[in-house]
Amino acid sequence: MRKVFLGVSTVLLSDGRTTLLTDGFFSRPGLLRVLAGRVRPDRERIGAALRRFGIERVDGLFVVHSHYDHALDAPTVAMMTGARLFGSASTRNIALGHGFPLDRFAPISHLEIGNFRIRAMLGRHSPGDLAPGTIDRPIGLDSRARDYRTGDCYTLHIEHGSEKLLIHASANHADLDAHPAGTVFLGVGGLGKQSAEFRAAYWDRLVRRTGARRVIPIHWDDFTRPLDRPLRPMPRFADDFRTTMRFLGEQAAIDDVELTLPTLGEPL
Repeated sequence: MRKVFLGVSTVLLSDGRTTLLTDGFFSRPGLLRVLAGRVRPDRERIGAALRRFGIERVDGLFVVHSHYDHALDAPTVAMMTGARLFGSASTRNIALGHGFPLDRFAPISHLEIGNFRIRAMLGRHSPGDLAPGTIDRPIGLDSRARDYRTGDCYTLHIEHGSEKLLIHASANHADLDAHPAGTVFLGVGGLGKQSAEFRAAYWDRLVRRTGARRVIPIHWDDFTRPLDRPLRPMPRFADDFRTTMRFLGEQAAIDDVELTLPTLGEPL
């Protein structure tokens, strides 16, 4: 199975016949627009990203929660790639406001697409959620970033043949004992600002208890920078990436787990 990190918690999975995508966030509006203006999908940036990463068709696009850095582009990407769109009731209201055909939208759930088996599990957003709550009515293409409220927050457990993996985008605890995974795409946004006890419990529940042998940090990059510039971590006022990576490195060494910081667009 081909696995490619495309920034924030956008991950591409493909076996050559079936292609899945999480979030599909490529517009990455700048900080001033996020704080003081309105955000909208940037079709030029989306098209450039799809071409750059060789994405022509997607079978299923899964939105893990409804903040703008996850859901802003999802309906547009799904329309451009022919994907079915899966998400929460909040994501459905984004799709409706963006003109997405609702016969191609479905609640995120347990399903099979090609040889992929996908199980969606409810989780919790990381502490310090800046836009909590649900989206209870359709929101249009030009909306404030804070209008994109969390909605339901999901972890995806994906099986393909004998391979099992987790995509867990929000750095908060989730008890996933019953869902073993060899690889965990581990959301680390904000983790460096949490207590040592919080980080230890997070690693224990998402890595030790799932039996993971490989950890790939995601949601670490500054998503207000466009993809035509090199990725860099979130600024220090938002997160402490050095503390996060030091902690992950120490735990990986203790548990003999492979830790891989992904490179944009390169297969893992």
